Amino acid sequence: MSNNKNKKFDLEDRTATFGEEIIDFCKQIKETNINRIIISQLIKAVTSIGANYCEADCAETRKDFEHKLGICKKESRETKHWLRVLARAEPEHKGKIRRFWKEANELNLIFLTIVKKSRNNNTKIK
Repeated sequence: MSNNKNKKFDLEDRTATFGEEIIDFCKQIKETNINRIIISQLIKAVTSIGANYCEADCAETRKDFEHKLGICKKESRETKHWLRVLARAEPEHKGKIRRFWKEANELNLIFLTIVKKSRNNNTKIK
């Protein structure tokens, strides 16, 4: 969620950083039976975004590229879901969670746009 405008846009770095920031944040949340499940699901979803983006970036075909980005879209939506649930379980962290939710939403919109452009151009976009 870095706001450094001078840095070259790097989606691989952005997705990795997002996962790392959520991991760091989740370490600060008190552990309960409920939170343990939510955090586990959240970490799986958010880290999958970056992993699948790396896969898409190295895809051998346009179809594979679009498939991996489709997974990125799904995982970013799932991340938004788990963040919403976590905000209910941990209302004192709503402000921080809201910022994470906005980043997950932005990533979802970015992946949607890339897939649409790829289908319209019939080529792989990086």
